[in-house]
Amino acid sequence: MIAAAAALTLISLQGTVSRAQDPVGSISYALPKTVITLEVEAVREDFHAGPYARFAQKYLGVEARQEDQVSCTVTSITMIPMAEADNDHRYLLSAGKGTPAFLSLTAQGLVSTGDGVSGATTWRFAAPSKGDFSSRGVSSNLTSESAVLYRNVKAGNEYQRVAVQQNMVVEKTPETRAKEAADMIFNLRNKRVQIVTGDTDATYSGEAMSAAIAEISRLEQEYLSMFLGYSEYSEQKMNYEVIPTKENSRGVYVAFRVSDTEGLVSADDVSGKPYVLNVQAQEVSQAQGSGSGSKGQVAYYRIPAICQVKLTDGADILLQSRIPVYQLGIESTFPVGN
Repeated sequence: MIAAAAALTLISLQGTVSRAQDPVGSISYALPKTVITLEVEAVREDFHAGPYARFAQKYLGVEARQEDQVSCTVTSITMIPMAEADNDHRYLLSAGKGTPAFLSLTAQGLVSTGDGVSGATTWRFAAPSKGDFSSRGVSSNLTSESAVLYRNVKAGNEYQRVAVQQNMVVEKTPETRAKEAADMIFNLRNKRVQIVTGDTDATYSGEAMSAAIAEISRLEQEYLSMFLGYSEYSEQKMNYEVIPTKENSRGVYVAFRVSDTEGLVSADDVSGKPYVLNVQAQEVSQAQGSGSGSKGQVAYYRIPAICQVKLTDGADILLQSRIPVYQLGIESTFPVGN
C-alpha cells in the first residue's frame, strides 16, 4: 500500500505543470500573430517496368519506360492564414470603469477585432498529360521482306545448292516471347473489331457483346503491361505551418519538401525538394495627425502588415495571395479609461 501510494504521488507530481499566474483583478490579453497553414495533397506513383519494355518500340510502335521509378507529385495546395495568440506579447490592464467598454476577448485571450484574417486560397494542379497511343492500332508494327539465301556444297569438282534442315529444342529468347505477346495483342484487337462489326461466325448482342468486349480489353491490358509496365498510386495529405518573423529580413521560408521515395516530408528533411514560401510585407506609411501622448493607462494593439505571399517549387510560382500578417505590422497603443 505504501509503495502504491508513493507511485501515485510521483505520477501526480510529474503531471503538475507550472503555470504563470496573472494578478487577481487584472485583465490580461495577448496580441495576435498570423500563422500561415498549408494543406498539401500529393500522389505517389510506384512504377513497375514491363519485362518487354525494350521491345515496345519495335513491336508496338510506342515508347515505354524501361526502369522502375518512384515519384511524388503535388496535386493540391490550400493556404489558410490563421490568427492565434502571441504569448510572447502579453499585457495586463487594471480593470477600471472604462476598460470593459472597449475590450472584448476571444477564447485565446486575444483582443477581438471582429474581422479576423482573410480566407483560404486553394490551387489545384492538373496532372501532366501526354498522348497515349499504346491501345490503338490493329496491325503489327513489323512487316516482312523476302530474301533468297544460298548454301553451296562441294560435290566432286562442282558446287551444288543444298537445303539443310536441322531441328533443335532451344529456350525462347526474351525478344521471341515479346513478339508472341505483341502478336496476341493485335489478335485480340482484331477479335474486338470483328465482334463490334459483326464479322464473326458467332452472334453477339446486348450483355453478351459487352461481356466479350470487356474480357478482350482486360486481356489486352494484361499483355500491354508486359511492355508498358504498370503503376500503383497512393494519396498523401499533410499540414504545414509557417510563422513569419521580423528577424527573417529576407522573408524566405522553406514550407515543406517533397521526396520521391518518402513523399511529403518536413522542411528540415534535406532529402526532399524544397517548396519555398516568400513573404514580402508592404511598407506602412507614417500615421497622419498630431495626437498627443497619454499619461494614463494604455492598451497595446497591432496593425497587420499586408503581405504578398508566393509559394514556389524553386522555379515556378505555384500559389500567390495577399494576406495580413499581424507580427510584421506595427505595434501601437491607445488610452484606456481608469
